[in-house]
Amino acid sequence: MRHAIVRLNLAALLLCSPLLAPSASAQNYPNRPVRFIVPFPAGGVADGVARIFGQKLGEMLGQQIVIENRPGASGTIGVGEAVRATPDGYALLLTTGDFITTPALMPAMNVDPNKDLVPITMVATAPLVLVANAGAPFGSIKELFAAAKSNPGQIAFSSPGNGTINHLAGEWLAIEGAVRLLHVPYRGGAPAATGVAAGDVPLGVVTPSSGIPLIDSGKVKVLALMSQQRPSFAPAGWPTMSDNALPIEAALWVGLFAPAATPAAIVSRLNDAAGRVLQDLAVRDRLHALGTEPSPISQAAFVEYIRSNAARYARIIEQTGVRVDR
Repeated sequence: MRHAIVRLNLAALLLCSPLLAPSASAQNYPNRPVRFIVPFPAGGVADGVARIFGQKLGEMLGQQIVIENRPGASGTIGVGEAVRATPDGYALLLTTGDFITTPALMPAMNVDPNKDLVPITMVATAPLVLVANAGAPFGSIKELFAAAKSNPGQIAFSSPGNGTINHLAGEWLAIEGAVRLLHVPYRGGAPAATGVAAGDVPLGVVTPSSGIPLIDSGKVKVLALMSQQRPSFAPAGWPTMSDNALPIEAALWVGLFAPAATPAAIVSRLNDAAGRVLQDLAVRDRLHALGTEPSPISQAAFVEYIRSNAARYARIIEQTGVRVDR
């Protein structure tokens, strides 16, 4: 495991290299449709963000953005297709951050995303939400910690699967509370949330898009947002990690990437266009309705964000010994 952590940290450092990609004129780019490869099925967070963001980006660039869902092998099939694409800006990857912040945990990963992809920009973030079954005997993190200390290893939390950001966020919470929780992996975010609503597990770490319908129906209750700040779409009654004096900052982020060696001028043009798209009020409203926060940043800032996230989750993996089936 220590070897895997070293690999993760070294790989994260390599993220500086895409900033040195060769420059080329972007004056005529794009002059034909652009593909967004989404390595997950239609209907998920990444797919929803891709369609909202891609429609407006296409209008701004004067070319259609074609969404191509390439699910399978924990997202690595689509990642591999993007890596092998011609680096000319016409095949881009739009994906969540699990595969690049925790590559040591990703099964079937046969590419190195830190060397084989150029980060363009973050598009949106979805702060994770800690929810509990409506009938659970705890209604706050303080009460959860007290219950967990009385029942070490007996209180279960659901996630979309082993090694996901949701899983690691739950482990991070346990570290901060000096408690032991039981992780129960599901096959996807919706089943993980439904498991909490049904009472199969008392606790879950879910995305807003998975949790909000169940929260609104009264089947689950919010213990806290797993972020320091409350996003604009979240009700004032949802406590944050800062409200609980905890340093946790856990979000599912969606970013745009290009194959390595994509000309720097094209990457810069896409970053600039993405920033303008994400300031559009209609786009922002649609992303909020999806339970995400528009998050435009520069390419350099995106690289640093990925690197700091990789280091943070590497420490959690090392402390907990989290593993996934290979």
